[in-house]
Amino acid sequence: MKKLRRSARLVDMTQHLLARPHKLIPLTFFADQYGAAKSSISEDLSIIKELFESEGVGLLKTVAGAAGGVKYIPRMKAEEARQTIERIGRTLESPGRLLPGGYLYMSDLLGDPESLGEIGKVFASIFADAEADYVMTVETKGIPLAYAAAYYLNIPVIIVRRYSKLTDGSVVSINYVSGSSKRIQTMSLARRSLPENSRVLIIDDFMKAGGTAHGMIDLLEEFKAKVVGVGVLMETADVEERLVDDYVSLLRLVNMDVRDKEIRLELGNYFTGKE
Repeated sequence: MKKLRRSARLVDMTQHLLARPHKLIPLTFFADQYGAAKSSISEDLSIIKELFESEGVGLLKTVAGAAGGVKYIPRMKAEEARQTIERIGRTLESPGRLLPGGYLYMSDLLGDPESLGEIGKVFASIFADAEADYVMTVETKGIPLAYAAAYYLNIPVIIVRRYSKLTDGSVVSINYVSGSSKRIQTMSLARRSLPENSRVLIIDDFMKAGGTAHGMIDLLEEFKAKVVGVGVLMETADVEERLVDDYVSLLRLVNMDVRDKEIRLELGNYFTGKE
């Protein structure tokens, strides 16, 4: 039991809530932790709730009843999310990111904890009400984004492999057609990694025609799982036919000219409403 002054108690409670997003914490836990009455804890939570909402940190959701408590739900204000993604877009528009073959260098961004945290919180805000049980991605560049989103949603990550490994045990494998190259490829998922009838959020770094996302959706059908959302950091604009209709993109690649060293990005469909 911690005997703390109220100011210290507020700091400690805030830290506890921030470290456990989407987890229901009984009021009795805080009362026992600090040796305080539930009424005092409720007053403290009201102060934290007001601060979280005014500063755009997120929401505090109170659940009534014997099994109730309080839950921190990370939320990023719409304007803050827009400014965050615009800034990330400007970073990715640097001509030095152009690679031979018309590829865009993003590895440094996907390895930067601060940028990943911001993107993860945007995704978690978008899909906060999806009630996902798992975040799914395909190896390899989507993995950091999936973990960033999963942190703020407080749910596990499952990774689809291009090739199965002995350490995966029994796997489910499917063939799918890449939407951009039209090549037949394979993806696999360990049977024990995903219980049947789970609710799954798909997060990935890049979408062209959507073949990979469509493949993951087909793979999830083998597990009788429900897809509750598809989110990508970036999509391409010049696609005749998209294999996935219902998805959220944060950025759209409008033009990438290797000869003139020009990269042009715009906000994705979450901000613009353009499909």
